[in-house]
Amino acid sequence: MSEFRVNSITNQDGSAGPQVCGVSTFSGKSGVQIPSGPTEFRRQDGGGRGRGVFGSGASPGNYNVMDLITIATTGNSTDFGDDFKVRQENYASFSSSVRGINAGGYNPAAFTSIAFFTFASQGGMNDFGELQTATYANAGCGNNIRGLSGGGNSGSTHNNIIEFVNIASTGDGNDFGDLIEGNRSLGSGIASPTRGIWHGGNTSDPSGNEVKTIQFITIPTLGDAVNFGELITARNSHSGCSNSTRGLIVSGQNPSNLNSIEFITIATEGNGTDFGDISTNGRDYQGSCASATRGVNAGGQTPSKLNVIEFVTIATTGNATDFGDLTQKRRFLQGCSDVHGGLAQ
Repeated sequence: MSEFRVNSITNQDGSAGPQVCGVSTFSGKSGVQIPSGPTEFRRQDGGGRGRGVFGSGASPGNYNVMDLITIATTGNSTDFGDDFKVRQENYASFSSSVRGINAGGYNPAAFTSIAFFTFASQGGMNDFGELQTATYANAGCGNNIRGLSGGGNSGSTHNNIIEFVNIASTGDGNDFGDLIEGNRSLGSGIASPTRGIWHGGNTSDPSGNEVKTIQFITIPTLGDAVNFGELITARNSHSGCSNSTRGLIVSGQNPSNLNSIEFITIATEGNGTDFGDISTNGRDYQGSCASATRGVNAGGQTPSKLNVIEFVTIATTGNATDFGDLTQKRRFLQGCSDVHGGLAQ
């Protein structure tokens, strides 16, 4: 075995050496192993390991299954556990590097349930608390501390409410502010450590038209959303994901299904830019999640229910590539990861 010798260690002024307490010996056959593998697996800030989880939905029957993927690889998802609620018609999803949270949903009416799971374990959801307002077709985003649910439908009302929770604790939603207007079937999933973004959706007026609006809030503060820009194509029932720099807006409907992907730069303000296309001719009600490098989309309908998982490389532009399959075909599922944009990726 090779010897490791240190003759002297001193402070910068040379006055004395540091004290070494605790374990003072080292032995081994292979020395120190330098971390290797994908960036998501080598986080130095306490972040996650590149896990993505997709939640419950319908096909058209109720499915409370949750699917787990490793974003840096490709392959079929595996069973993560179950949600104690079947969440339909879309719901808010957000996460930290430790926990994923789903809030709201529909079955057989709008409800207030907030539930959480722990990425490092498997076994499904645990009770977290309640939203102030029962809602579905809402959308979520967040950073490593706060998670936010915005918009949605409460019975016959399209609401503009934004609520937040502290992800590391449990408890009920708190008032954050309001969206620019009441929208349902809007998308989010886009955040940096400071900004949360919502995009598209249906208006609350009788026409129910799709909108192009992109709007943002500053996550560490409280307040109303302000205008960011516009999508190329107005859409609803779509999804979004991001790293800390770039956000992706994926497919949806207007009113026919769309296959386009747009992107925005989170730190600036401006309109969506063409990124590429998903693999199907068009789909809606899918879920998305992301790492620092990849955006992943799963499930949805064309109107046939899908189990398709595909990915794009966020820093480039281009069409989606096959990743694998979900354990169960379904729509209305939402996704989140332990290495998304709001974690300073």
